[in-house]
Amino acid sequence: MDQNSNSNDDESRANDEPISDRPADDGEAKAKPSFTFKKDDDADEESEGKSRWLRETVIIVGIVLALMFVFTQFFFRQYVVPSESMEPTLIGCAGCSNDRIVVDKMVYRFSDPEPGDVVVFKAPTSSWDGMWTSPRSSNPVIHKVQDVLSLFALAPPDENNLVKRVIAVGGQTVQCREADGKGVTVDGKPLHEPYVDKNLQAQNFQMSDGTLGAGSCYGDDFGPIKVPDGNVWVTGDNRSNSADSRAHIDDELHGTVPVSDIRGKVRTVIYPFSRIGGVGSVNPQG
Repeated sequence: MDQNSNSNDDESRANDEPISDRPADDGEAKAKPSFTFKKDDDADEESEGKSRWLRETVIIVGIVLALMFVFTQFFFRQYVVPSESMEPTLIGCAGCSNDRIVVDKMVYRFSDPEPGDVVVFKAPTSSWDGMWTSPRSSNPVIHKVQDVLSLFALAPPDENNLVKRVIAVGGQTVQCREADGKGVTVDGKPLHEPYVDKNLQAQNFQMSDGTLGAGSCYGDDFGPIKVPDGNVWVTGDNRSNSADSRAHIDDELHGTVPVSDIRGKVRTVIYPFSRIGGVGSVNPQG
C-alpha cells in the first residue's frame, strides 16, 4: 500500500510540473515558429533612399539652373556666328562648323564700347533683319517653353543678333571716298586695320565678277556721317562681304547702333576646338 501511494504521489508531482520547465524534444523545438519583420524594414529603407536621391537630384538641378540663369543674364552668354561677314576673325557660313563665341555681358555695364571691340548686338531697326526669321515655334505652348529655356541659354534668344567690329563711337565722323584712296576714315584720319584680309577681299572681287571688294572702300562710297552720342558705327572684318552700318545708312539711325542694343563684347571662340582662342580688340584709330 505504502509503495503504491508513493508511486502515485510521484506521478502526481510530475504531472503538476509547468510545461515550460520540461525539456522539449527535438520535434517540439523544430515546430516552434519564428517571426521577423525585416522585409518591411528593408522596404521602408529602400523607399526612403529613393526619396532622398530624388530630393538631392532636384536640389542639384535647381542649383545648376540658378547658376546658368545668373551667368547667362549678367555675365556671359554663348552665340553662334551667323555669317561670313567677320572672316577671318570669326568663321560662319552655310554648311560649315560656325564659330561658337562667348560674349562678356558685364564689361559695358562699367565702360563704353571702344573702337576695335568685336560686339554682338540686337538689330536696331527692321532694315537689319533681312532674311532673318524667329527661331521660335509657331505652337504657342512650345514657344513659351523656348522662351523659358532661353533664360538659361538652352535656346537662342528671340531676336536678330549680329556680330561686327566697332569702328567709330559717338561724336566721331566716319566716311569713305574711293577717289582719295584712304579707305574708311574717322574724323578725316585713315584707319589701320590689320584684321581686314586683303587677299580675301580680292577673292570676293573675283568670285562676284567685280561687284564685291573693289577699291580701298571695299564697297560703295559713303558719308560723311556723324555718329550720335550713345551710338556706334560697326563694320565686318570681311569688309566687301558684310551688310554692316554702310548698308543701313537710309534707316532712321543712319546705320548706327545704339549702345543699349549691344549684348556684349566677344571674348573668345569656344568651338570648333581647332579654333579655340581669344578674340582681341585692335583699335583701328590707334
